[in-house]
Amino acid sequence: MNAPLTSAVCPPNCHNCRLRQTGAFTLVTPAQLDFIEGFRTGVTVVEAGGTLVRENQVNAKLFTLYSGWAFRYKTMSDGRRQILNFLLPGDLVGLQQEFGDVSTHGIEALTDCSLCVFQNDSLWALFREHPRLGYDITWLASHEEGHLDENLLTTGRRNATERVAMLLMHLYRRMDRIGLVEDGTAEFPLNQQHIADALGLSLVHTNKTLRRLSLLGLHELKNGRLRLLNTRALSRIAEYYDTPPPLMPLL
Repeated sequence: MNAPLTSAVCPPNCHNCRLRQTGAFTLVTPAQLDFIEGFRTGVTVVEAGGTLVRENQVNAKLFTLYSGWAFRYKTMSDGRRQILNFLLPGDLVGLQQEFGDVSTHGIEALTDCSLCVFQNDSLWALFREHPRLGYDITWLASHEEGHLDENLLTTGRRNATERVAMLLMHLYRRMDRIGLVEDGTAEFPLNQQHIADALGLSLVHTNKTLRRLSLLGLHELKNGRLRLLNTRALSRIAEYYDTPPPLMPLL
């Protein structure tokens, strides 16, 4: 079992990073870790509901989410919102806007978040001086593309029950990987509107679907925590048969 992430405060020294002690991330050499620490410009804290990146923001920062939950989203002119994905500790935030003039999406803190902040104009130095770290960033971009493919399949072909089952399985597995599951339960700060906005469902349909899965004895949401009661059945419903998660790069 991975070691739990016991501190929500981003440490001033990368050598004391508790994320790296969870066993979920690839190892780096001392020289690479020194470079990452030099690449970092500081830490920041964003309260729940706060904005990490605004839509169409110029010169947005590059972050690693150290603790807390956030989500990427796009809004339409009439206020309708699509949540693109949820961000958990260890996720690299803001890579897309590094290759464009403005941010094409917004990022909001779902809970209080602590983040490492990196120089947003030094990726060339990273690729040049530490090609392995550059490969890691490319790997993360490819991995994210795979998630987006799965999200497209979910919204395009899965029905409501399959969509919700998929989301619960996917987020629970991600939390378990980084040690955020304790005694079979994990923090689950999403409300039904977040789920609806992520899955392209109405709020009423989301509510009915969650109740149906709960009545079937497949999951339990209580006091802001999620427990999966029948992962085999949820996997069959969602057709979500993931392999053991690989070690992830961590910047």
